Amino acid sequence: MPQPLPLVKGTLDLLILRALAWQPMHGFEVANWLEERSGGALDVDDSALYQGLYRLEGRELIAAEWGITENGRRARYYKVTARGKAHLKQETATWVRYTETVTGILTGPQGA
Repeated sequence: MPQPLPLVKGTLDLLILRALAWQPMHGFEVANWLEERSGGALDVDDSALYQGLYRLEGRELIAAEWGITENGRRARYYKVTARGKAHLKQETATWVRYTETVTGILTGPQGA
């Protein structure tokens, strides 16, 4: 299996918002969601994930409350706020435009 891909700077927050757009989750669930959706191709460091969650909460793009997991443990559950949904929509459009542009440059014909 190939080495996991490092996250491109600035994408973790967007990926966390996308995960939480599905449903409220605690941090471990977000990590599992990202691993499943990427087929294990992304290397998401736990400390970076939790820093991202705290950063997004500080920017009021997500909100958190304490809850109980399926196995009876206490955990913070995060959900996307209305502000976070708007941010996700805008940043997703920007990201898609950016990646399409870069892909076109990298895979386009060589020379002038």
